[in-house]
Amino acid sequence: MKTSSKIIWGIILVALGVVIALNAFGVTDIDIFFDGWWTLFIIVPCLVGLFGKGGKMGNLLGLAIGIFLLLYTRDILDFATIKKLIFPAIVVVIGLGLLLGGIFGGKASKMASKIFDDMKKTGKDHKVGCATFSSVDLNADGEVFEGAELVAAFGSVKYDLRGAIIEKDAAISVSATFGGITILLPEGVNVRVTSNSLFGGISSSNKKKEKKCDGPTVYVSGSCIFGGVDIK
Repeated sequence: MKTSSKIIWGIILVALGVVIALNAFGVTDIDIFFDGWWTLFIIVPCLVGLFGKGGKMGNLLGLAIGIFLLLYTRDILDFATIKKLIFPAIVVVIGLGLLLGGIFGGKASKMASKIFDDMKKTGKDHKVGCATFSSVDLNADGEVFEGAELVAAFGSVKYDLRGAIIEKDAAISVSATFGGITILLPEGVNVRVTSNSLFGGISSSNKKKEKKCDGPTVYVSGSCIFGGVDIK
């Protein structure tokens, strides 16, 4: 568990213990079992999860659902109003997820940004693969690979790097929206992943690549909205 998450859980538990103790001695009369108290089992973990390493969008979506349920059980919102708020809430969740991902991005995201910045400073171009309502297959056999940007929107992108020359740390920026991206990596490289996902995510089916080796590291970062990225 990340240090910030431990601190938040610690504050919550200490506060809860203090309230229970004060209630027991009659100092306060705070009802911790109010109407809709059970929604806190959704709200609190999702709130804490925003400060962890997991996907921000999933936690934001869970937080929004928990808050809606709390307001509904407290008779503050009715079902008809909630139905009207669903779409704008999803839009806000996606926007906040991207924002938080940019601010509190993991190591992979920060390292990927640094690699792309260094490439730009030295005048090097990164590979671009974009599929919109289509499929794109890319092959990097014999090429020196440093970075790539892959986008799949209602389509699919396959990038085969098994024959590429990866001499140093490299970066891949991914964006899968109602689409899929497949990345094939050679043996002897490390993989580090950071993603902001909403009903999707980045997965590595080859567990051997997740183990630390002496080779360079490929940093994969981006977002998946109703889409996925598979690293093999």
